[in-house]
Amino acid sequence: MASSNCTVFSADIKFFIMSTPETFHEISPFLVHKLILSTIGEVKNVKKLKSGDLLIEVSNASQATTLSKLTTLGHLNVKVSAHKSLNFSRGVISERGLKKHTESELVQELSNQKVCGARRIQIKRDGKLIPTQHIILTFSTPELPKSIKAGYLSCPIKPYIPNPVRCFKCQKFGHSQQACWSNSKICAKCSVAGHDSSDCISDEIKCRNCEGDHPAFSKSCPRWILEKEIQATKIHKNISFAEARKLVTERAPKPGVVYSSAVKQNKPINQPTVTECAHCGYRANTENLRKTSLQPVA
Repeated sequence: MASSNCTVFSADIKFFIMSTPETFHEISPFLVHKLILSTIGEVKNVKKLKSGDLLIEVSNASQATTLSKLTTLGHLNVKVSAHKSLNFSRGVISERGLKKHTESELVQELSNQKVCGARRIQIKRDGKLIPTQHIILTFSTPELPKSIKAGYLSCPIKPYIPNPVRCFKCQKFGHSQQACWSNSKICAKCSVAGHDSSDCISDEIKCRNCEGDHPAFSKSCPRWILEKEIQATKIHKNISFAEARKLVTERAPKPGVVYSSAVKQNKPINQPTVTECAHCGYRANTENLRKTSLQPVA
């Protein structure tokens, strides 16, 4: 991603990680709460992570400044740092008038609106990558703006929802090939170990994740749909991936029930069908799409 400097100014930081050598697992939550109140004031939220660190969301810039400089909390030695992802937001703009501008130029021109990164979405056509008018912008603030001004143009912003991460080695979701612990490569088409999908000669198609009759990379896979919903929940609620997974899985169907079937069963009778863009997460009513003549993006 083209970027000038994707760092957050202290006034914009809202999420911090606080750690201590003893870990907060072993320290009274009542004591920690009183120490935070007396040192920083009433913050917006505090959560203890599995690591034993605290995720702290401040209420204002003054608290952010105080917290960022903190090295002790009462008798505790602490280390405080800005959260690596929650203080940023990403959105998609679609503007034909910006097609000729490079990613670096866009970052430079939009930096005064807290844009610190830009990546143009490309599509593959006839074996070639073709740049589109859709641009993913990274903002150095957790609150995604509704629009930006590009010169005299006003560009609406939609939240960017990335596709689920799938390992190209074991085909499971949630990690990359570089972080895979599997000892053997699994075919994305037939789920058999020992060969790649490009070399697959099997007549049987079987998903590694749901055992359905589709390849592991199919976007109609119930597991892919579930993982996409987790990504969307994380973005819309601005919470951690673990929290988003917990929220989505708690309302997901019980084992033995296909996720996509349950969604259809729970959908109101007259509710229009909705389709979602794989790049930006934009959700469109298919009835409206039928009525509108859409030109392919070039």
